[in-house]
Amino acid sequence: MSRLRWITSGESHGPRLTAIVEGIPAGLALLAEDVDVDLARRQRGYGRGGRMKIETDRVEFIGGVRGGETLGSPVAMSIANRDHVNWLDRMSPAPMQLRPDPLTRPRPGHADLAGGLKHGVHDLRDVLERASARETASRTAVGAVCRKLLRAVGLDVFAHVVAIGGVQVAAGLDGTLDDLRTRSRASDLACADPAAEPRMKEAIRDAAHAGDTLGGVFEVVATGVVPGLGSHVQWDRKLDGRLAQALMSIQAMKGVEIGAGFSAARSRGSEVHDPIHYDSEARRFTRPSNRAGGLEGGITNGEPVVCRVAMKPIATLKKALRSVDVLTKEPYDAAFERSDVCAVSAASVVGEAMVSIVLADALLEKFGGDSMRELSRNVDGYRAQLAEY
Repeated sequence: MSRLRWITSGESHGPRLTAIVEGIPAGLALLAEDVDVDLARRQRGYGRGGRMKIETDRVEFIGGVRGGETLGSPVAMSIANRDHVNWLDRMSPAPMQLRPDPLTRPRPGHADLAGGLKHGVHDLRDVLERASARETASRTAVGAVCRKLLRAVGLDVFAHVVAIGGVQVAAGLDGTLDDLRTRSRASDLACADPAAEPRMKEAIRDAAHAGDTLGGVFEVVATGVVPGLGSHVQWDRKLDGRLAQALMSIQAMKGVEIGAGFSAARSRGSEVHDPIHYDSEARRFTRPSNRAGGLEGGITNGEPVVCRVAMKPIATLKKALRSVDVLTKEPYDAAFERSDVCAVSAASVVGEAMVSIVLADALLEKFGGDSMRELSRNVDGYRAQLAEY
């Protein structure tokens, strides 16, 4: 059973975004700055659009935190939409004297038409406002709280971009995982390969000049993960399935692989599975490779958890695709709203958040604890137990 529950609310141009996360133990040191740093990272990145020049996201704790520590009650967070003031005539929660013109031209690749058909509405703004990736600011806030929890017991999560369009980073990048994290954080594309980054930016510029967009691939890595998170006993408790579902739920994601992923399907078993060694000095089992991505049988095995996520090109195009007006049924070019050209680096921050949320849930599921002191004691005891195995 999940120990962590969370929910978000709010529309892209509504007054604010709200997130509530329940299950965080009491006594976790938590400041607004811990969340704001990730909100700022989500807004940066080469290829972002005009909305990022308007919004400067800051979180406000409105419940569950007192004196810089969590209380054990639900943590409630609010993020104001500064752009809402420009949308009062279209997004007021109160009845509007003059109803704005409906948005009736769905954009291919968005939820516009599918959501309109589902809910029976012809003003597609009722769908696209919530379907917008602006919602991921709320997820990022929840993920930042979970990241703080994970770090308190020795886990960390980071992401880096491995492809933009057809430009990929070099295979087998040099350096440790810490080096990879440092280089990607210093890059405005979250790319750890200094040779690939300028070619990625060139590809983004070319797409922008053509009125087009680009997608890509990012990788999320979790370090310090103890073996034993997740379960093999039921389909919905397998941690790899939970991670895949969480990452696929991010707007515009179209594929997830763990470890070697799809390349494993093209290789022989002897080339895929990770041999098992034992380090008698460290008193732990080790692997010379990590093609399993830190998960076997739905359970973490003690190696870093590695997930790779494919993002499709953003569906809002200046060079609009053909569409059909849902009222008149006449053909039109799809509606265009302010948009990014490429947001893979921003999506990687959201990917970090979703992996942090899933791992925090799995950690609490295994170790419990109503306070951070109790949780830390349980984790430390388990690590001692592993050394005696």
